[in-house]
Amino acid sequence: MAQRSVWRGAISFGLIYVPIEMYSASREHALNLHFLDSRDFSPVGYERINKVTGKSVDWQHIVKGYEYEKGQYVALSEADFKSANVKASETIDISSFTNAADISPAYYHTPYYLSPGKGGEKVYALLSRTLRATGRVAVATFVMRGRQHLCVVTPAGNRLMLVTLRFSDELLPAAKASQDGAKSVTPKPAELAMARKLVEEMSAAWKPQSFHDTYREDLMRRIRDKISKHQTHELAAEPKKTSRAKADVVNIMDALKKSLKLQGKQGMRRAAPKKAQERKRA
Repeated sequence: MAQRSVWRGAISFGLIYVPIEMYSASREHALNLHFLDSRDFSPVGYERINKVTGKSVDWQHIVKGYEYEKGQYVALSEADFKSANVKASETIDISSFTNAADISPAYYHTPYYLSPGKGGEKVYALLSRTLRATGRVAVATFVMRGRQHLCVVTPAGNRLMLVTLRFSDELLPAAKASQDGAKSVTPKPAELAMARKLVEEMSAAWKPQSFHDTYREDLMRRIRDKISKHQTHELAAEPKKTSRAKADVVNIMDALKKSLKLQGKQGMRRAAPKKAQERKRA
């Protein structure tokens, strides 16, 4: 099934204009859970209620409005959103190029794929190769779904990706307590050396396919188990809370040593099959 584009327009920088189509590059793995009435397991629906009359309102009668004073609104139509800034709603406007490493991970939000529109293949390839060659990303803004987004356009293989960014005022400052705590504690040189050794022992190439949602898998396993046991209309009691392991501040060196020892054993187990294969080949 062909994926539908979520936005169409163009990338604009200087006098360059690249027609593109944007597609989702991520998906959520959240379980599709429903609200149920515990008495008879009937689905609990969502209704749009007029707060004055108490009656249900059809979608065709719902409009978006801005409350400029208590109880006073200005209604906004789709035409209002589009005409607010025609250029912003049709173009990804690049304002600068910067090093990707200069952007804190806290700013990154949602990824999208960009594909060239008809006639834009050559300029699209030119932008992609130039970004790769210079090690830069393009910082831009565009409008989608009624709001403006800050974003970066970055090369990903032979194609371009767009990743939305948070605006600076959308990031909350670090809590004062955590800032003060970080300043007041100074690790000992031996602890730093041991921690660095552990980091080096646990270092590995980034393989995103090695990670998956084990919590969702375990929950689905529990759901299938309930279905097989015909427990389809029972509400299970909440499990007892288990105490979480706490960091032992006093014995941090012991914890580091035990972690290194455990890591060494895991490394030997990983190496054993490789050695066995090498002996077979010999």
